[in-house]
Amino acid sequence: MIVDIAQTDIVRLAVDAIVNAANASLLGGGGVDGAIHRAAGPRLLAACRDLPETRQGVRCPTGEARLTPGFDLPARYVVHTVGPVWRGGGHGEARLLAACYAHCLRLAREHAVASIAFPAISAGVYGYPMDDAARIAVDTVLTAPWRPEAVIFCTFSAEATRAYRAALDALGQRG
Repeated sequence: MIVDIAQTDIVRLAVDAIVNAANASLLGGGGVDGAIHRAAGPRLLAACRDLPETRQGVRCPTGEARLTPGFDLPARYVVHTVGPVWRGGGHGEARLLAACYAHCLRLAREHAVASIAFPAISAGVYGYPMDDAARIAVDTVLTAPWRPEAVIFCTFSAEATRAYRAALDALGQRG
């Protein structure tokens, strides 16, 4: 497996799938979610609306993932996942964040995804501490029972890039 870190706009990556750090409605939002919806075009919103709600206003519960086509993106698929909001670390946030990555990888396997790019799930407006988020992401992906041929951790800042490099170094990987 090839593991890389790219400090770039995730919507520009030509991979089989990009991961969207979405909200539970899957109907767009700010940050990565808004950028992906804008770049994919209006068919992405329509595809998300077609996904069934698990309860009122929730198409994807925290820690789970859903897959749609990538439409106008260079990526074939978008894997939407909802990370936990940071509430101090004592409310199952680490377990839920790891579940996001595990569910994304399960969907990737089911859809023969060879390359996938992950943003720093929950580390933006959801407030998850960057170092902890990077460690959980890297550990979960590298220890998963199945991994695609290539994984890119797509970062949005020098701080995020440093955190992911440190997490990879701690596990003896290069990024």
